[in-house]
Amino acid sequence: MTNLLPEMAEIWQQTLNWQPNVQQQAQFQRLYELILEGNRQLNLTRITDPQEFWEKHLWDSLRGIAPLLSANFSLASPAIIDIGTGAGFPGIPVTITVPNCTINLLDSTRKKISFINNILTELALANAKTVVARAEEIGHHPQHRLAYDIALIRAVGPASVCAEYTLPLLKQGGLAIIYRGNWTEDETTTLQNAVNQLGGVVESIEQFTTPLSYSIRHCVYLRKLATTPANFPRAVGIPTQKPL
Repeated sequence: MTNLLPEMAEIWQQTLNWQPNVQQQAQFQRLYELILEGNRQLNLTRITDPQEFWEKHLWDSLRGIAPLLSANFSLASPAIIDIGTGAGFPGIPVTITVPNCTINLLDSTRKKISFINNILTELALANAKTVVARAEEIGHHPQHRLAYDIALIRAVGPASVCAEYTLPLLKQGGLAIIYRGNWTEDETTTLQNAVNQLGGVVESIEQFTTPLSYSIRHCVYLRKLATTPANFPRAVGIPTQKPL
């Protein structure tokens, strides 16, 4: 008995003005099956119910890139990085959905990355690669610093830490997308202070409701406008211990 993901074509269309084609739906389904299998060995996710998986892993991953899904998206083939990809969210759904992108999936846990390599092979996702490293390290690596149009970061520490991880990696004009649950005014103030030091601005904070369980979520969009000072990101562990 295979666990079948719901198709949800109407909800995709209404909420994101997009829906998966047959191949993408099949890739989502296979991704779900591989995650359920992988969950036996690795602690990948608590979310295993098909509806919940669809909403909290697939829909939520793509809601963050809603601006990219709209037809007027200007970058023909964006360079994307998913920082702390974990079980592959939001990075793998984004890879499936934006086939003209090149994407690096970053995690510091080798076990998770080898699991993800297996998924990329199984789903024939040639436009994605994996990187085993810490965000603080690759932020100074010439191959990665200033190399990306878009940086995605979900479930990785406070927003100011996310800003310090993402902004050094972005090209001038690049966009960081921070996926959050709740959000407060205080967080906005702290984040603005951090982003100012990193050469960026808080472009927008979007609040939305998930389509099945009606939970409130937020996406925070940071735009990189100026050069990030050379001392950022600070050494491994410092951004989380002493947030900006």
